[in-house]
Formats: sequence, structure tokens, C-alpha cells
Amino acid sequence: MNVKFENVSKVQGLLTVSMDKADYQENVDKALKDARKKMQMPGFRPGMVPMGLVQKMYGKSIKADEINKILQEKVFSYIKDNKIDMLGEPLPNDEKEAGLSLDADEQTFYFDIALAPQFNAEIGKDDAITYYEIKVTDEMVDNQVKAYTQQNGHYEQVDAYQENDVIKGQLVELNADGSAKDGGIVVEGATLMPQYIKDAAQKKLFAKAKKGDAIKFNPAKAYEGNAIEISSLLNKKKEEVEGIDADFSLTVQDITRFVESELNQEVFDRVFGKDVVKDEAGFRAKVAESLAQSFVPDSDYKFLLDVRAYMMEKVGKLEYAENLLKRIMKANKPDAEQDEATFQRSLEELSWHLIQEKLVEKFGIKVEDADVKAMAREATRAQFAQYGMMNIPYELLDNYSKEMLKKRETVDGLVNRAIESKLTAAVKKEVKLKNKKVTIDEFNKLFEPADAAKGKKTKK
Repeated sequence: MNVKFENVSKVQGLLTVSMDKADYQENVDKALKDARKKMQMPGFRPGMVPMGLVQKMYGKSIKADEINKILQEKVFSYIKDNKIDMLGEPLPNDEKEAGLSLDADEQTFYFDIALAPQFNAEIGKDDAITYYEIKVTDEMVDNQVKAYTQQNGHYEQVDAYQENDVIKGQLVELNADGSAKDGGIVVEGATLMPQYIKDAAQKKLFAKAKKGDAIKFNPAKAYEGNAIEISSLLNKKKEEVEGIDADFSLTVQDITRFVESELNQEVFDRVFGKDVVKDEAGFRAKVAESLAQSFVPDSDYKFLLDVRAYMMEKVGKLEYAENLLKRIMKANKPDAEQDEATFQRSLEELSWHLIQEKLVEKFGIKVEDADVKAMAREATRAQFAQYGMMNIPYELLDNYSKEMLKKRETVDGLVNRAIESKLTAAVKKEVKLKNKKVTIDEFNKLFEPADAAKGKKTKK
């Protein structure tokens, strides 16, 4: 067997594979014998069908299968052994190759190969890149402290209504004269929150409500005819409340109020662990520290985007065998529509992928199992942190992260995140960082399109 590779251009190669009968016949004979052993035909004992008949029935298909197996193995082993930097997969050269000829002993195959462009991706102390650090404000700390006191709050029964309280009582439909309607709607344990009443006049009726009061109001007016809200209050189906415009009397039986927890040692311990902080000042300082730490992944994400833009400009536009890459993409996804704009975006993503590979190699970045597990643990920790749960036991984090690692697509995502995390850390140490503190609003505006930031409509 003869394999030859030649450069058609800097970014495209032609791989030629020539084989004769001696290269594949042994495999074909073995496959025919295996087929004979399994073959059953009337008039012959199992495995005793004449070889000539086996050859006649299956010879060509077996020959094709064995040649294709050998061809595929040889092509990819040659590419690997000769370290050909290939993009995508080899595609048959339609101009040179007529295809497999089952009647001929000698076969020649031609493959077009897209080559990765050759370039340098250097970055170091002479390169200056801005790193945006989000400011932690007193307002942020106040809001987070309030969130913690709310999370540790409780409900209690009170005698008089205040905004945000929940009222529960007996609801009775009334006649026009204010008397209870015979056979009318009666709801035991009706629950409502007056703060969500839409009509101001109806809402005002509850402003001074106390336990034992009978409050006369009109649900249809209160909720401006919203059938969903009215049906929920009256415990009826939506279609059953259409046309109901009567007054109702609500006898207040219970008023429930949510009371935030005091900012005390119990809250300190629940959020950060026992005796980590001892007073409000220490708690606020620890909250500020946690908020600052929670913003680091956002800052790192923006930094890596800026590194990408910086390196793409520094490296410049890379050359590709575009027509061949279009064929490869079409072969991989034959039903996908592909316009020029989409293809160019694909090339841009490919360029960054190749640049990133060189940077990963430059910094000697490797991802081990321990890195993936640590990333899963941090992802789990971040999920709990969204609900204000900061002091999660290691065992619980480990159990949740193990569940994440059971999914292949999740593992692939975690590997990519681990690579990006290590790459970000390496570049931050290598380049000249231009640290810049910004507010959260200023930071978010960094992600807006340039035209939108100027008050213009972005082009679609």
C-alpha cells in the first residue's frame, strides 16, 4: 500500500492512497470464511455452504467493507503519524476519484484535507489589557443583608392589617341591600393580599382592617374584572365567575405578617458558619467580601472576551481553504442552511479556537479529573449561593456535584470551563493588567452593542 501527501496550497492538502489485492485479500478471505460459518441455506448443513456460493452472494459487499475499513484506518493513522494539522475530516476528491471499483484489484483513493493555518500567538508583559473590577456598594451590602434577614424571618399572627400582610376569613356574597344572599357564594378560609388589589378605592377598604371586622367590597371591581384572580379568590372555575359583579363581605379571622429576622448571631452563624463573625460590622464586611468574590467570575468572563478580541486583532485574519470547509460542514450537517454570514461567524469561532489552543499549549495548561470535580463543586456552590445559602457542607456539595458528573455533556462543559478558568488565570499573570473599577451598571453596559450604547438601533 502506498500513501502520499502533497500540499495543494498552504491550507489544503491532497492525500492519495493506492492499494492492490495483496493489501486487502487476506481480510476479505477471513470475512468470507466467517460469513460461511454463520450462513444457513436449505440443502446444506450450517456452515457448510460452498465457498463459491458464499463468494457469489456476498463477495463484492464483503470486499467493499474490508477495503473501506483498511482505507479509513490507514488514512487516519497516516495523518496522526505524520502530525498533519487537519481541520474537520478528509473528504473524497470528486474530480480525481471515480470511487471504489469492485471488479478491479488495484484501487486508488484521493482525499482533500483542510489544513490549519500556521501562525504565532504570543502574549506577554508588553501586552496591556483592561481588567474590570465591579465595585461593591453600601446599597449592595444593604440589599444582601436584608435578603439574609428575610430568609431567616418568620410568620406571625397580628390583630391589625399593614401593607404586605395576608388576610384570611369567611367570604359571603351579598344582596343589593347588603344582606347575605340566599344560596349565594360562601368561601370558608378565603385568602387575599390587599396589596395586590388593583382598584385604589377597593384597596383602601382594607387599610385599617382588624381581626373580627366585616369588610364589604366588590371582587370584580377590586381586580378589574380579571377572571383568573376572581376565580382564585372565590374558589370557582374561571368560567363560573363571568358576570359576577356583586358585593361580598369578608369577615376577618386571621391576619398573618411576615417578620424579618433580627440581625443577630443566629443569622451570622447560619450564613457564614458558627462564630466566623461576631458583630454587625464584621458581618457586613464579610458580606461585602462575598459579593466581591461573586463578581470575580463575571470580571474574568469579560476579561477573556477582551483577550479574545485583542488576540484576534493581534494575530490578524487567518487563511482557510474556505470552499473545502464549506463542503466539510455540509457533509457533517447536510440539512443545515448555510449562508455566507453564518459561515464567516463559524470561521471566526474556529480562529479563536485555534488561537486558544496555542495559548493553552504556551502556558502548559492541562485539565485533570480533580480540576473537573472542583469545577463541578464550584458550579454547585454558585447555585446554592443564588438562594443565599453560603455555608454549605462539603459533603452536600460533593453529592450534588457527583450527580452533575454523571452526564457526558455536563462533563464536556465543565472541562471547557476549567480550561478557560486556567487560561484566564495564566493570562492575568502574564500581561500588564489595567485594573479599572466600575459600577455594576457600567459593567453591564460593556456588553451592549456599540450602536445601542449610543442610542442607535443595532442593525439586524
